[in-house]
Amino acid sequence: MQLSVLALASFILVAPLLGRANNAVPAPPSVSATGYLLIDTDSDTVLAARDAEQRLEPASLTKIMTAYVVFRELQGGSIKLSDQVLVSEKAWKTPGSRMFIEVNTRVSVEDLLKGMVVQSGNDASVALAEHVAGSEEAFANLMNDHSQRLGMFDTHFVNATGLPDPEHYTTPRDITVVSEAMIREFPEPYRLYSVREFTYNDIRQKNRNELLWRDTNVDGIKTGHTSAAGYCLVASAQRDGMRLISVVMGTDSEKSRARESLALLNYGFRFFETHRLYGADDRLTRARVWMGDREQVALGLERDLFVTIPRRQYDNLEARTEIDPQLQAPLSKGQKVGEVVVELNGEVIKREPLVALENIPEGGIWRTVVDTVLIMLE
Repeated sequence: MQLSVLALASFILVAPLLGRANNAVPAPPSVSATGYLLIDTDSDTVLAARDAEQRLEPASLTKIMTAYVVFRELQGGSIKLSDQVLVSEKAWKTPGSRMFIEVNTRVSVEDLLKGMVVQSGNDASVALAEHVAGSEEAFANLMNDHSQRLGMFDTHFVNATGLPDPEHYTTPRDITVVSEAMIREFPEPYRLYSVREFTYNDIRQKNRNELLWRDTNVDGIKTGHTSAAGYCLVASAQRDGMRLISVVMGTDSEKSRARESLALLNYGFRFFETHRLYGADDRLTRARVWMGDREQVALGLERDLFVTIPRRQYDNLEARTEIDPQLQAPLSKGQKVGEVVVELNGEVIKREPLVALENIPEGGIWRTVVDTVLIMLE
C-alpha cells in the first residue's frame, strides 16, 4: 500500500481538550451476569465485555426486534398507528407480562406499541405480530430476515415475545446491533422507550426499566426475565453527545440488573470520550488517476468517522491515508481505493474505507497512450 500523510489540519476536531496526560484506564467494574457488553454507538467501540458472543436466552429483550420490525412496517406504509387490530384468542391467552387487552376487541397499533414497549405486554406483542404478518410464526421469519440483514448471525427467533424455546436465542453483541439500528433509524419512535408508565383498560403499569428513574441520561431500552434467562437489561444513555449501550444478561434480580447496568454506563462516561474526526463526503485528500478524463480524484469517507478513546488522550491521535497504488479509470463514486487509518500512541485503533467522492470516466485514446508511457517510465 502507498502511504500518504493526512496533513489537513482543518479536518481535525476543533478545540481539543486541555491537560492531556497518559492516564491509564482502570479495569471495567466486576459485573455479576452471564454475559455483558458496553459499547459506544457512534464509534462501535467495545468498552467492556464478557462472553458477549455467547448464545443466551433473551426473554423480553426479544421485543426490541419485535418493535424494530413494526417500526419498519410503519415507515414503509404497510400499517398505520391508527390501524385497529382485532385481538385474537391466541394473543389474549399468551402467558407472561400483559397489557390486558381483551379477546375480540379492537386496539390501535399505537396503543399496542405502548403496551409492548412500556408494559412489556406479551399479548400486545402477539397482536402486533399477527397484524403485520398474519401469524406469529410468519412474523418470526421477518425477525430472522432482519437479523441476518443486520449481521446478527448468532441470533434466532421463534416468537415475538421471548417466551422460552430451545431455538430462541441471541447474544449480548447481537442485541446491541438491533438496538443501535433502532436508535439510528427511528429516533422519533425510539422516544417511546423513555415513557415511564402507561394506562390501558384502567390498569396503570410502570416501565420495568428502573434506570429511567435513577439516571436522567438513560432513555431506554428494555428489560427481560424468565427463570431460564435470569434478569436482563439493555440500557442506553446519552451524555454530552456520547451515546452508550449496555447489555447485561443472566443476573439474579431486578436490582442486580439495574445496578450492573448503571455501573457499566458510569464507567464508560467517566473514563472515555468520543470524537467525530471526519464527516461523510468531506474531501480528505486527492490522488493521481491514470487513464481517466481527469488526472486527480477527490477521496473521502462514506460515513462519519468517530473514535472513542480514553479521556485526555485526544492530542495523541494521528491519522493517515493508505491509498491503492496506480489508480486507474474508470472509478465510480463510492468505490474503495484505500483506507483512513487512525492511531493512538502509535497503535491502530480505527480503519475506515477511503472512497472516491466522484466518478472518473475513462479518458480518450491520447490520454491512454500518454499515461501508459508515464507508467512505464516510473
